[in-house]
Amino acid sequence: MALIFGTSPKATVRAALGAGAWRRVVAVGLIGAGLLGGTVPAPVLSDTVALVVVDVAAVAKGYRASKLMGSSIVNDQNERIGTLDDLIIDQERVLFAVLQVGGFLGLGGKLVAVPYETLVTDHPGGKVQLPGATKDQLQKLPEFKYG
Repeated sequence: MALIFGTSPKATVRAALGAGAWRRVVAVGLIGAGLLGGTVPAPVLSDTVALVVVDVAAVAKGYRASKLMGSSIVNDQNERIGTLDDLIIDQERVLFAVLQVGGFLGLGGKLVAVPYETLVTDHPGGKVQLPGATKDQLQKLPEFKYG
């Protein structure tokens, strides 16, 4: 590369690299400067993790969410009124059950949300029960849409 006298070093490098390569060099430089001297504080990481010993017998009595998904929802007359589609949780517990109601083989139905506490998960036959509910009542609930 020959030096071009009377021009700035930036112009010399730009002429040698070409406009496209120069843009890449500038972009990498800006990213590197942001990583090295940015104003965003780095998170403080702890050297320890608090582990809690759990009672595995108590855990074994619970229900796996993956096994509940797709379960039939029945009412107290053992009529199939929907399918468990999803569970909405927060940091502490399960908040809502999202049910697929209506339709055929998952097509043409709609999703509705009900409080999780209203479900009975220990119903015989592996079904999940929603006591007192009917297909018509569930169809009249507002449609649930993921946000």
